[in-house]
Amino acid sequence: MCDHHNHAHHHDHDHDHDHDHDHDHDHGHDHGHDHGHDHHHHHPHLHAVPQRGPGLKIAITGKGGVGKTTFASLLCRAFANDGARVLAVDADPDANLAAALGIPAERAAELQPVARMKELAEERTGASGGYGSFFKLNPKVSDLPEQFCLEQDGIRFLWMGTLEQGGGGCACPESTLVKRLMGHLLLERDEVVVMDMEAGLEHLGRRTAESVDALVVVVEPGQRSLQTARQITRLAADLGIDEVFVVGSKIRDDDDRRLVEEEIPQRQLLGTISFCEEVRRADRENRAPDRLSAQALREVRAIKDRMLALRGNAK
Repeated sequence: MCDHHNHAHHHDHDHDHDHDHDHDHDHGHDHGHDHGHDHHHHHPHLHAVPQRGPGLKIAITGKGGVGKTTFASLLCRAFANDGARVLAVDADPDANLAAALGIPAERAAELQPVARMKELAEERTGASGGYGSFFKLNPKVSDLPEQFCLEQDGIRFLWMGTLEQGGGGCACPESTLVKRLMGHLLLERDEVVVMDMEAGLEHLGRRTAESVDALVVVVEPGQRSLQTARQITRLAADLGIDEVFVVGSKIRDDDDRRLVEEEIPQRQLLGTISFCEEVRRADRENRAPDRLSAQALREVRAIKDRMLALRGNAK
């Protein structure tokens, strides 16, 4: 319904790629009358985020209830404890990452997901007439992480949210803003980005997916969960994600560990996290699991180190 072609005729090559390699957000409109904006090609937002070397982009997925968000929060803490700049992004509709990072409920209650910021989406895309109106496919998003993130114990948190009604194919301002922001986080940020995602990969377009350095599927010791990991691995391969890893969660005994190790190729398995009463208590008390379970943090630090070693060997 929406006519996408009247407003960004210099960006036709972006239309299938989630618009995530736009360097100057609006420069398609300025061809032929240069306003001296060439410096925008150098990603001005990076100047506010000093960081040595390229960033690392990790997407974490898995069915609900497997311990995915607990793992995401512990991975953020493991990187932050090693001195990395970490941006934690909650792109799961359940939105539990803030609590798992130890952000107090009263602070988290002040947050609104970017996906539901209708006025912001309309302002950034230039949409004015609602559904069917013309709007830009490459809105400026580089300032949004700084504008809408909270910092907790050295980790910055951004609530991305998800689109209502599964709106993956919806050509609306909110969808455009979320996809552009997803592309910016994964393609242009120069820091460790840990993205807690829902089980499907529908909201990752090919260009955005290809920029994921590692996709980590969290599973529990059971055939349904392991089957999900196999399905996600196939989906990821179709999208061009080369590095798909698996982490076994809620491991209670040797039988659990053996099941995961037998079903997942050794090269793909990063390690396992033991079932832990302290982690359950952290969930009940709305506290960060790393504060209550030194063991869980140790296990995730080992998983992080193995992931980095495997990625390094693959290059």
